[in-house]
Amino acid sequence: MSVTEIQELWSDRKRHLGLPLSFTKYTLREDKLIIDKGFLNLMQDEVRLYRILDVELLRPLGQRIFGVGTIRVHSSDRSLGDFEIQNVRNAARVKELLSEKVEEERQKKRVVSREYMDDDMDDDGVM
Repeated sequence: MSVTEIQELWSDRKRHLGLPLSFTKYTLREDKLIIDKGFLNLMQDEVRLYRILDVELLRPLGQRIFGVGTIRVHSSDRSLGDFEIQNVRNAARVKELLSEKVEEERQKKRVVSREYMDDDMDDDGVM
């Protein structure tokens, strides 16, 4: 896929009181999620969609009043780790789109997740 063929599936800015007054922009593409932050000092983070493990939707009362929501993303990306897509419009639809694209990428790349037990289940002091 060439650079000119890359399509944005979704893009929005972090909002304050429902207005896009911040310098944080989120962009979802076919294979990755990009987070651009900053005004003078720009920083760009990206996470490949197949590295995303779980997606949660958070909509407290204040966010519901202004028509926004936060999506909490749990990922296996080493540099970004777990992060939030904060205060975006149509958060439920964005979460569903993101979940759908994550599953497509995981199937395309044949990635399976394994859940590890970190607790000592039998209390013998050995994990």
